Amino acid sequence: MEITTRLEFDAGHRIPDHKSQCRNLHGHRYAIEITLSGEIINAEHASENGMVMDFADVKRIARETIVDRWDHAFLVYKGDVAVLDFLNSLPNHKTIIFPTIPTAENMAAEAFRLLKAQYTDTFGNHLKLMKVRLYETPNSWTDAFDAT
Repeated sequence: MEITTRLEFDAGHRIPDHKSQCRNLHGHRYAIEITLSGEIINAEHASENGMVMDFADVKRIARETIVDRWDHAFLVYKGDVAVLDFLNSLPNHKTIIFPTIPTAENMAAEAFRLLKAQYTDTFGNHLKLMKVRLYETPNSWTDAFDAT
């Protein structure tokens, strides 16, 4: 059985070497979908009985791990020194330093990496993070998943 939930956030970024407008500072209304797989929990009197995982818990973990941190932040590649210097000159600016260029693909991969350890198999139902889908626009998205 698979379950998916979706959350949205706003963030800025730039792709420093992009051949077009994405090399400029800009922002997106991102949407992130988290897909988990597992067996339906059969634990009488447990709040999660009949579920793979409570959607409220899936969302809480995603908010704490990704959404609240990235929302209304500027995601900047650690090697983008000029932009880092500029952002550091802004008092109390919310800046997230990325190990890679913050393309949609790299953002989805980083979200998957951060979330993977957060969804634990509490009920022995083989809970597993299957996929993180990140929408950069309503019509463009990328999927990150465990290749193993």
